[in-house]
Amino acid sequence: MSINITKIRGVIAPIDRDNIDTDQIIPTEYLKSIKKFGFEDYLFDGWRYLDEGKLGITRDNRKINHTFILNKPPYLKSVAILSRENFGCGSSREHAVWALRDFGIKTVIASSFGDIFYNNCFKNGVLPITLSKELVNELFLMSENKILNVTVDLNKKKISVEDLHEEFMVDDNLLERIIFNLDDIDMTLKNKKIIKDFEENRMKNKPWIFINE
Repeated sequence: MSINITKIRGVIAPIDRDNIDTDQIIPTEYLKSIKKFGFEDYLFDGWRYLDEGKLGITRDNRKINHTFILNKPPYLKSVAILSRENFGCGSSREHAVWALRDFGIKTVIASSFGDIFYNNCFKNGVLPITLSKELVNELFLMSENKILNVTVDLNKKKISVEDLHEEFMVDDNLLERIIFNLDDIDMTLKNKKIIKDFEENRMKNKPWIFINE
């Protein structure tokens, strides 16, 4: 039985950069895998490690870059990433979202996102939250002096960090995917009765289409 996700709580990892593209999130080397899961060790590969990685080599067998934030406690258990403009720009690789999701990232907070990346997030259980540049900058300033924890209320569309409480905009149909953990197939199956009725009516009204079947 699936559990509805109504709140996201946990540590925010601030990565203070603009234009983090999908190749930086997960390099081309790891796109060879046809699986949809198991990419957590390859997230931000060029930043998390000091050696060259290959598909199938796990974090335990890599030379760790201990200066990168996601390699430091408590950020090893981050549920959120804070970034700036145009997060997820570049190529359309869905693996970028898979890597974030598999690492444990449930939401990315930024002032803007790459369009394809933004839509891919909702298909894979990662909530992209768009805030103003001013609010994003305020969060970065707050993160300089303390470890920030976030609470996201999906039903209320509200994000809370310390004393900052802000509503965010997101399409209800997209948010529904996160709350109920729905992918494209799940969304289609919600209309299975309509699809079935359509097919039955088509067979009845246009039987010649199915003569050779």
